[in-house]
Order: sequence, then structure tokens, then C-alpha cells
Amino acid sequence: MINRVVLVGRLTKDPELRYTPNGIASCRFQVAVNRTFQNQQGEREADFISCVAWRKQAENLANYIRKGGLIGLEGRIQTGSYEGQDGKRVYTTDVVADSIQFLDPRNGTGGSQGTSNHESSTNTGGPNQGAPQGQYGGQNNQPSYTRVDEDPFANSKGPIEVSESDLPF
Repeated sequence: MINRVVLVGRLTKDPELRYTPNGIASCRFQVAVNRTFQNQQGEREADFISCVAWRKQAENLANYIRKGGLIGLEGRIQTGSYEGQDGKRVYTTDVVADSIQFLDPRNGTGGSQGTSNHESSTNTGGPNQGAPQGQYGGQNNQPSYTRVDEDPFANSKGPIEVSESDLPF
């Protein structure tokens, strides 16, 4: 059986960090994900998906991203229910995030200033899991990545020789 979800969308409000009585961090948030098609009026609609993150991942989310911030997440759907104040059964569906990646550029637009392309993954692990020390804050030690569009084989004449010893398998 497979229960995997991959989403890319924007936070609908600032995430709120809470702690369980046992001291485990939890963060509930909602992601607006645009649909791939347009309605009859030519407008693109969005789905608003309830999500939850736990432990260090929840702390990173609450500390480093704000409303409107673009995130990518991978997780699983979890359903549940509880009895509401009126005595009726309330059913819930949430995406439990296993991995979250902040997709807005640092100091970018969209209300997520101070974020990074840092990935916060897996809810299990030790206390050093998540962001490396000094990754955020006022320091600008984010590695810079340069895209190179040049073809390294553009000036070669004829076929490229590859021997069996060059193959990784």
C-alpha cells in the first residue's frame, strides 16, 4: 500500500508552533496549491490543504517562513476524527509532512523574508537534526549556485570515447 503526497504551494498564514505535554514540537499549517486547469471563467482555482509537521521540522517551519512563503513538502495523508463541542463526530484529513523544503529565495518576495532553500526532513532523529548552526539569522553563509548553460562537448570533433573503466557499474 502506498500513501505518499507531494505538494508545492504557499502558506495561507504564519505557522503556529505548539508543544505537546511531553515537549514535542508540532506545527499546523495550510498550503494553497493551484490547480493545473482553469474554470469556465478562465480563472485558476486553488485547493487549501491542511498539513502538520513535527519536531525539529515544525520548529524550522515556524521560525523561518511566513504567510505567502513558497514551500514544497512530501508526506502522507492521515485521517482522524473527534467529538465536537456540539456532540457530533468531526472528521479530519491532514497531510503529515515528512520533508519540507523552503522554495523562496532568501530575502525574496512573497512574505517569506529570511527563508532559504534549506530542506528540513524526516520527523525522527536526534537533537542536531534540521538546520545546521548558522544557516539562518543575519549571517549570509548560504552557498551560491551558478547555472552553467555551456555544452562541455560543443567543441569536440566526432564521437566521444567512453571506455568500460569509465562506467560506474
